[in-house]
Amino acid sequence: MDGQDAHAFALPPFSVLLRHAVPRFVEGVIAPVAVFYLALAALGQGGAIVAAVLWVFAAIAWRMARRDPVPGTLTLAAIGVLARAALAFGTGDPRLFFLQPTLGTLLVGSVFLASVPLGRPMAAKIASDLVPLPPDFLAHGRVHRFFLRISLLWALVFFTNAVFSLWLLFHESLETFLVLRTSVVALLWTAAAAITLAGFRRTLCHVTAPAPAAA
Repeated sequence: MDGQDAHAFALPPFSVLLRHAVPRFVEGVIAPVAVFYLALAALGQGGAIVAAVLWVFAAIAWRMARRDPVPGTLTLAAIGVLARAALAFGTGDPRLFFLQPTLGTLLVGSVFLASVPLGRPMAAKIASDLVPLPPDFLAHGRVHRFFLRISLLWALVFFTNAVFSLWLLFHESLETFLVLRTSVVALLWTAAAAITLAGFRRTLCHVTAPAPAAA
């Protein structure tokens, strides 16, 4: 890898990354579940599902009315919540509203795991979507090994999330499922994100460190 190219790359400040990623994550992932939970006591299970669907599409309509771009995460959330609602109402079992994303989590974990032996770590693809990473930087051996390890870490996180969620879904009430799953998943994601960011910073410092001067 060309040392000059490596030195030209700098990770944006953490505050900038948070301002970019957190609102989209909350809007597309956290908010629909929060709306469902808040509406559950007042509207019942069916009403809570409808409230979650309406919230997502209202968020899209609000952005379109203001002529703001609709994030991909919100578009995916709309498709997912609509499919989940149709499955739950079609079968008459509201637990299926949460079954589809849990099975999707298993699939995502499988993708992360399969990307490692293929030598194309999914973590590198996700990182490139969030931060513009130069191809030469991604091709560096140390960087590639880092993303392989992080892909394994996130595969473990997704599998743990899915197994725990499935157990809760079929052994506990929906209220307990929502509280425990949200808490445990938040802890898992926070820990994994902290490990990922710390490891990436160490890797970045090593790769972009100036070469020692020749004697």
